[in-house]
Amino acid sequence: MNTPADLSASPSLVSLHKIAQGCVVTLHFSLALEDGSIIDSNFEGSPATFTMGDGSMLPGFEDVLVGLGVNERASFRIEPEYGFGQHNPVNVQLMKRQHFPVDMELGHGLVVSFTDAAKSELPGVITAIAGDEISVDFNHPLAGKSIVFDVQVLGIEVADIATAEEAG
Repeated sequence: MNTPADLSASPSLVSLHKIAQGCVVTLHFSLALEDGSIIDSNFEGSPATFTMGDGSMLPGFEDVLVGLGVNERASFRIEPEYGFGQHNPVNVQLMKRQHFPVDMELGHGLVVSFTDAAKSELPGVITAIAGDEISVDFNHPLAGKSIVFDVQVLGIEVADIATAEEAG
C-alpha cells in the first residue's frame, strides 16, 4: 500500500487537506461581538488545538470549520442559536439577600458562584438589587448575541490513516 504524499512523517498522526469530523485542528482564532469588541483571541499567542466533535467547542463553531484547509483564514457570523444560545428569561432568578454570605458586598454586574443540586459550580451575574431581592442571571454572558468568529487554520491531523483516506 502506497503512502499518500500528503501524509506527515509523524508515526501516529497524518495530515489532511481539509477539516473533517474527528480530526485534530490547530488554529488561531478570535471571537468578537458584531460591534467589533474582541471577546477572546489567540492570534498574538499560542494556537488552540482541539479534536473536531469531542465536545470542547460548540457545534456551531465546529460546523463552519468543516472544509477549511491549512493556511486558510476565514470569518464567520455565528447566530446565537448556534453559539451560546438565546437569552432565556427562565435563567434569571429572583433570590433573597439571605442566600448570600452576610459579608458579601453585592453590586450590579458582580459574578457570584453558586453550587447546583449536582454539586456543580454555576456562575450567575447580579443584574438588579431591590431591597432584599437580588436578580441573578444564569444565562451565559454571550447568550443572545451573534459572534464573529475569525480563524486561521494552522494544522489538520487525524490519528487514523483509514480515516484520512476516507476524508481525502
